[in-house]
Parts: sequence; C-alpha cells; structure tokens
Amino acid sequence: MAVTALAAVAGAVIIVTRPVPSPASAVAGPAVQDLAGLAPRAGSPAFVPARTDPAPAVPAPAVPAPAVPTPAVPTPGPTTPGPTTPGPTTPGAATPVAPVTSGPGITLTPPRLLVVSPSEMSPRTKEDISRLEHVRKIDSFDAGAVRVRGGGLNLLAVDPARFRAWTPRAVAGHRGVWEALARGELVVAGAAARRLGLTPGARCQIEGGPALRVAASASFGLPGVDGLVGVETGRRLGLLPGVALLVHGPRKETATLGAGVRRLVGAGAQVVAVGTGRTGRASGTVGETGSETPAVGERPSAGRGTVGRPGSYLELYRRSAVVCPGLSWTVLAAIGQVESSHGRDNGPSSAGALGPMQFMPATWKAYGRDGDGDGTADIWSPYDAVPSAAGYLCANGAGQGGARLEKAVWFYNHSWSYVAKVMAIARAYAHAYP
Repeated sequence: MAVTALAAVAGAVIIVTRPVPSPASAVAGPAVQDLAGLAPRAGSPAFVPARTDPAPAVPAPAVPAPAVPTPAVPTPGPTTPGPTTPGPTTPGAATPVAPVTSGPGITLTPPRLLVVSPSEMSPRTKEDISRLEHVRKIDSFDAGAVRVRGGGLNLLAVDPARFRAWTPRAVAGHRGVWEALARGELVVAGAAARRLGLTPGARCQIEGGPALRVAASASFGLPGVDGLVGVETGRRLGLLPGVALLVHGPRKETATLGAGVRRLVGAGAQVVAVGTGRTGRASGTVGETGSETPAVGERPSAGRGTVGRPGSYLELYRRSAVVCPGLSWTVLAAIGQVESSHGRDNGPSSAGALGPMQFMPATWKAYGRDGDGDGTADIWSPYDAVPSAAGYLCANGAGQGGARLEKAVWFYNHSWSYVAKVMAIARAYAHAYP
C-alpha cells in the first residue's frame, strides 16, 4: 500500500490531484424543471425534516479549500496490511471499547500552527519548539495520505485522550467520535465524505489495505486533514510516524510562532497558520490549480444589492446572476436543481448543509447576504440564498467563464462529476429558456 507524507501548501495539506473531466463527458440532455411556474417560498421552516441519507455524528462546516500542488514526498517502505477491522454491520451498532478519557469539560487548546515534516521530527527539535516564546503546548502525530476509491485521503492517527483538546468544542464534546476511533473506525471531514462518496455507517476499502467502517463526519478545523484514525489503525495503514505537529499559543502571536518554528524545522518542512490561510515555504510541482479560496469571514468582492422578491424561480435566478457579472443564470438554476430541486428539499443534508442552495452554516456566515432587503440574511430563504450562491461563485472566479467557471462550481462541491452534472443541466436550461 503506497502511503505518502503530508505536505502543506496554500493553507491546505496536499493530496493526489484528480484529472479534470471534459464537460463533454456529462450526460447529454438532462431533464430540467419548469422555473417560470415555480414560486420561491421564503421563511425558516418551523420544523425541518432530516433527509433520508445517513446523518453524520457531528455536522461538518466545511468551507471549500482549493486544490493544491503535489510535491515530491517520501514514501515509506512496503507494509503488510492487517486483517479487516471487525466492526458493526449497521450504523450505530455498538462494539465494547475501553472508556475514552477526557470528557467534554477538558480545556481546549486550539492549534495555531500545523507543521508537516518530510520525516519524523527529532525529540530535540520538538523540545526546542516547545521552548519558543509564546508556545503553550505542542503534540506530534502520525500522518500520511492513502487512497480510497481512486482519490486521496489525508489522515492523522491520533490518541483520542491527547487529540481531543485540539478539536473544535462541538467535536471535542461528542463522545461517539472518540469511541469510534478507539474501535478502529474512520472519522472523516464532511468535504472529504462528499468528495469520495463516503457514507457514515458504510465501509470503505483502503487501496492496498484494510476496509474501515466510516463512523462519522466531523470538522477538525485543520486545513486539508480529511480524516482521523486511531493510533493502532494508523500503524496498520503504514502512516508515517511523528511527521505532523500541532502548536498552541496566543492567537495574536501566530505570526511570531510561525517564524520561530520555521527557523527550527528547516527548509524541508511546511508550516501552516491554522485558520488564517497563511503558509510557510511551499515546494513541489504545480497541480491542477493555483487559485485561492477567500478565507472564512472575508466577504466576496462581487457586486452588492438586493434582488427583491420575484414571483418565479426563473426570474430569481436571472436577477441573482447580476450579482456576478459574467455568470449565467443557468448555472445558478442548475445548482439549485441539483442541491434542493429548487427549494423542495432544503435539508439538513447528511453533512449539515441547509437551505435551497445547501450552504454549510460556517460558509453562510462568510457569504450569506440579504437578497430581498428585509434586513436579515436567511439561509432558508431563496431570495437570500440564491444571490449568496452567486456571490460565492463569483469570489471563486465564476464570472470569468470557461475553466474558471468550472473550478468555481468545483469549489461549491468538491466533485468533478458534480461539475459535469451542473454544467450539463445549465446547458439544458439555456436551451429551454433561450
């Protein structure tokens, strides 16, 4: 089983690049819906029924991250995969495990830096990092990239009792996540689950290795980290020992911490300032894109203004496209059809996405806008959600058309088959409403 070391570039851990399928590969002639006769409905529902697809243990607020270059990374020697880990055959089935220490009342130590080394960091280097001014805590973990269903999956192998304090509060307090790791199961980030089609409760086959039960979807708050496994499972997968390091300190001293750590780890290592999008030295060859995704909290530069409350989805999509000069309304209509069938199925999805355009709550905080001028940016309202989707696409270059448009749609949902489907439906809407 080939396992590569992790590397961090442009604020995200590197994975294997995926080929970009041609739009011509999309299925021709998809069915489109009658937009002129379909009226949007505004307002938050009093009760939101869950979708029938399996819900994650923890909603995963995933802000799309850009695809990144692939550097030359070390590959460990051959490993002998262990036997398939026994696990429940149905979602939620219980397997006796040792109690997980450290309850929800633990003191959280949010990481300020993610350090990725091409080889195991020496005890001396880690001690020197721990002695830097402003460093309050460090911890190292095994890490590596494996392949699942033809795609890359970046994993950390963690001891729940140690790693729990490094995660967001919602994840740290969710006992099921940590018990799943102790059982030898896999916990994935929401974006990775959607990209690779990993369903909680199902089993996924690691290429050249064991099959692991996907226990839950969670947000770890670490750029590019796609999943967690327990320490023993990481050894079975051949993850590289001690190549990932987390550093905690005061947020306002992140830049100072980064400078000190870079000096100690040398030019071969990568240093990412967690949550800021800033990175240390980058190396490697250019991959499938060099674009950047606007950071959470950064408002898109697309035009502002309201779209009002048009009486049909057709007019709503047309008005909303004006938010992003160069963007066709048919792309918004296609996304609306794929995501919610134009407001008929507003979620929550298995990943925690909400509303007619299926925004993750964390993404909505950054990009949600008041489209109808009522003073509230409502994730459930199509009058707000559709122009917000236009703004989000525009922030990722959709108004430039061509490959940049396709890449912007990819940022909406990290799947090239999704892009092909959306573009095919958009062409069908253009034919139906010339």
